[in-house]
Amino acid sequence: MNYLSLIVFTLATCGTPGPNNTLVMASGVSFGWRRSVPGVVGINTGFPIMVILVGLGLGGTLERWPVVLDVLRPIGAAYLLYLAYKIATAPVDDLQARATKPLTFTKTALFQFVNPKAWVMIVGALVTYTTTDGSFLFQVVAVAVIFLVFGTPCTTAWLLIGVGLRRVISKPAQFRAFNIVMAVTLVLSLIPILSEIRDSLT
Repeated sequence: MNYLSLIVFTLATCGTPGPNNTLVMASGVSFGWRRSVPGVVGINTGFPIMVILVGLGLGGTLERWPVVLDVLRPIGAAYLLYLAYKIATAPVDDLQARATKPLTFTKTALFQFVNPKAWVMIVGALVTYTTTDGSFLFQVVAVAVIFLVFGTPCTTAWLLIGVGLRRVISKPAQFRAFNIVMAVTLVLSLIPILSEIRDSLT
C-alpha cells in the first residue's frame, strides 16, 4: 500500500468542499465552536467506521446487489436537500438561534452512510490503494486510520472558517445571505449524484 499517496488522496478529498464540510462551516457560523464540535466528531468517527464496514463486507454486498446503492443514492440526495432547506430557513435572530440545535454526534455519524461523497471517497480509496500483498484486513484498518488522522484536521479547519466568519457576520440579513449560499452550495454538491440517479432510471 502506498501510504503517502493515500494521505494525499485523503487530504484532497476531505479538504475540498462537500456535504460534510458545508454542514460543518454552516454550523460554525450559526452555533460557534463548542456546540459544533460533536458534529465534527461524529463525522470523523462515522466515516472510518464506514470504511471498515465497506471494506469487510458491505462492499461485497454492493457488488452482488448493486441495486442497494441505487436505493441509497436517492435517500442520501433527499436528506441533503432537506438539510439544505433547513440551512436556508434557519433562524437568524440570536434568541431564535439559541433555541435551535446543531447537528449531533449521532446524526453526523449516521449521515456518512447516505452521504454520496463519502461512498465515492471510500470505494475509490479501497479499490485504488489496497493490494493483494499482505493482510487485506490490515489494509482496510489502515485506510480507516488514515482518514481519521488526516481527515479530522480538514473538517476542523472548515469549522474554524465558520467560527471565523461568525465574528464577521453580525447582522440578521448577513446570516440569512450566508445560510442561503451554504444551502445552494450543498445542493450543487448533489449534481453528480443526481446525474447518477437519472442515469439509473433511464
